Amino acid sequence: MLFMTEFWERFAFYGIRWALVLYIVAQFYEGSAVGQASANLTYGSYLALVYAGAVFGGLIADRVIGYQRSILIGAVFMAAGLFMITVPNEDVFKLGLATIIVGNGMFKPNISTMVGKLYALDDTRRDSGFT
Repeated sequence: MLFMTEFWERFAFYGIRWALVLYIVAQFYEGSAVGQASANLTYGSYLALVYAGAVFGGLIADRVIGYQRSILIGAVFMAAGLFMITVPNEDVFKLGLATIIVGNGMFKPNISTMVGKLYALDDTRRDSGFT
């Protein structure tokens, strides 16, 4: 179950990454050079915030709501964000990206922690659980 959950989360994440700039330029700027610069800024900001969000999601899970709730909340936020980015409205699209950022921050560090907790610290299979 953890494997499939992580698989689909990574599939969605990398599926968005490869097409994000192209989609923004085509959908909101009709291929203009200004649109390319804006799309690059949006893409860079999105990636930076996704990776920074993991720090805050881990802290919230550790200190407030726990790993399982954090994973569930993160998955719901990511699903909502993925649906929102399909709406052909720039404001809704950016809100969708923000929702994905929050969801990823709550999901990604905590699902990895749960995989780590499946094995004892001295278990030789522990490293292979992450690959």
